[in-house]
Amino acid sequence: MQSISKNLYPFESHFIELGRLRLHYVDEGSGEVVVAVHGNPTWSFYYRELIKGLRDDHRVLAPDHMGCGLSDRPDDDAYRYTLERRVADFETFMDRLELDAVNLVVHDWGGAIGCAWAGRNPDRVKRLVVLNTGAFHLPASKALPWQLWLIRNTPLGSGLVRGLNGFARGATRLACTRRPISKEVRDAYCAPYDTWDNRRAVLRFVEDIPLNPDDPGYGLVTEIAENLPKLAGKPILICWGDRDFVFDEHFLSEWVRIFPDAELHRFADGGHYILEDYGDEIVPIIREFVTRNNTT
Repeated sequence: MQSISKNLYPFESHFIELGRLRLHYVDEGSGEVVVAVHGNPTWSFYYRELIKGLRDDHRVLAPDHMGCGLSDRPDDDAYRYTLERRVADFETFMDRLELDAVNLVVHDWGGAIGCAWAGRNPDRVKRLVVLNTGAFHLPASKALPWQLWLIRNTPLGSGLVRGLNGFARGATRLACTRRPISKEVRDAYCAPYDTWDNRRAVLRFVEDIPLNPDDPGYGLVTEIAENLPKLAGKPILICWGDRDFVFDEHFLSEWVRIFPDAELHRFADGGHYILEDYGDEIVPIIREFVTRNNTT
């Protein structure tokens, strides 16, 4: 893995052991807890500005899913790359670190993973921040984008994702729709995914998208969606990039249906990597949200 500038990612590494595997996480600052859960093909690097923006008076944690970021990259014999295992890992992480009264921030696959834990532990959740993600089945009005269908369902997937690094590399351009990010930042996003073997998790995430009842994870997503109303009494913030071609208006409408009282901020020219497009505006919004009424 190529080195990443300390100016971009100035955090100390921490690890927990999951059997023989090590899961990496960032743990910065002290105070009320914020846990930020990334998706695919990102890693804790996605939350770097949020971490820096909150750590003066919050304890901010951001784990890397197994096979992602600075966590170990096991092969398929050593690790089952499924949503069920991702949720189990996250539950272990939260329990091992004894994290309660949590402000939970979720993006992309982090929505399903984080909300699975939250729905099972609503008493440990203080607030929820939603950033272009889902925690329910693909809306009936939404078709799976052809790019994901191609990767998920055809032999081309391995070549595109693991051979050419097309998913991680392409996302650094297509997921930022307001303004391009620098080459240094693009390279940092892709640094953990620098070889065929190191891109295994990126492909497995796409292959694991549950669309049909017989797909692994389908029943779990049903459970996650059914548990979401348990969070309805919590303060909920949604920051949404309208130009995300995957998590689009169809997903946003479902979030608003489930949580009609959520605080909603929409960014008309923001893409999937909404913290890259609008981090300068969203980090202060989140900061205000997670410090609101802290004494209550």
